[in-house]
Amino acid sequence: MAEQTNTNREYTLELSILMPCLNEAETLGICIEKAQKSLRELDIAGEVIIADNGSTDGSQDIATRMGARVVPVVAKGYGSALMGGILAARGVYIIMGDADDSYDFSNLGAFVEKLRGGCDLAMGNRFQGGIKPGAMPPLHKYLGNPVLTWVGRLFFASPVGDFHCGLRGFRRDSILKLDLQTTGMEFASEMVVKASLYKLRIAEVPTVLSPDGRSRPPHLRTWRDGWRHLRFLLLYSPRWLFLYPGTALMILGVIIVVWLLPGSRKVGSINFDVHTLLYGAIAIIIGFQAVTFAFFTKIFAISEKLLPEDPKVNKIFRYVTLETGLIVGVTLILIGIVGSFLSLTIWSETAFGTLDPSKTLRLVIPSLTCLTVGLQMVLSSFFLSVLGLKRR
Repeated sequence: MAEQTNTNREYTLELSILMPCLNEAETLGICIEKAQKSLRELDIAGEVIIADNGSTDGSQDIATRMGARVVPVVAKGYGSALMGGILAARGVYIIMGDADDSYDFSNLGAFVEKLRGGCDLAMGNRFQGGIKPGAMPPLHKYLGNPVLTWVGRLFFASPVGDFHCGLRGFRRDSILKLDLQTTGMEFASEMVVKASLYKLRIAEVPTVLSPDGRSRPPHLRTWRDGWRHLRFLLLYSPRWLFLYPGTALMILGVIIVVWLLPGSRKVGSINFDVHTLLYGAIAIIIGFQAVTFAFFTKIFAISEKLLPEDPKVNKIFRYVTLETGLIVGVTLILIGIVGSFLSLTIWSETAFGTLDPSKTLRLVIPSLTCLTVGLQMVLSSFFLSVLGLKRR
């Protein structure tokens, strides 16, 4: 990646138009020409930056000949190329877009207006601006982009209606403060997610998407890159990945255990007994593990500055401390030990012979569940305390 520069430096231009480039000789020239036309028509002090990611088709010569500034970026990947260009940019504002002539760089006035009006991130929205025939595969248009955008809006309360539009503008200093980490196609999602989490001012600009002007296939790979985007959204949301499923599983497990503890139950012709009770107990244990993973992930991500501070988490940990975790955990362990001892006593009454599982397991299963969850709570309390230690 390009060498990092001081993010608080004095800017010499108002706008940098940034295009990541990897063998874009067919369309790079027309994109640069349109961008330069936009700068002239807007009468704005700006530059065109080509963040080259190792082109071998002469793209660099085309860019230099047309007066664009070429920034070589050694580290491979869409995100690496963009970050290299962002770091090298001299403009207060940056408008980025793909160099495949699918976006109209000659029509950037709405983005500049949003940025001058105080927005930190001005996102293009292709579904508002229009998608020309052949510009987006049906799978992307009707499934991939809408689903990933819906997931992003749900997980992060984002106002963005098109998470993956490649044309977007932003304040350089605002985006650098987000400390974006991904190097691949997930970079686009990370920018929107972090901007939403850090409460940056976000606006949308209707954007027209035209067919790719290149004769070769695009770098994007539908299933691979779609999964990478979805995986990123899940990993950045411990609530939806761990907390909500874990909580639901625990509640379901508790309901099953409480329902079957007094005895077997019959629903229609189906008889539920200790086997179902065991599944309920396992649901409680797995659900508890998922909930603790949510807290582990959240605290670690905050400490590593991957996620912003969460006032709700801070409030929870004013009351949920190492000591309270140990008290609850030890109490559950003691309940489990008492239940196990009672089970052993019942067994001894039969001279340690054959038992009726439908009766004895109603004591054994809850006892083992309390022992397991109690031990997990003690260990988790210590681990959470380690994660929460103040660092220099």
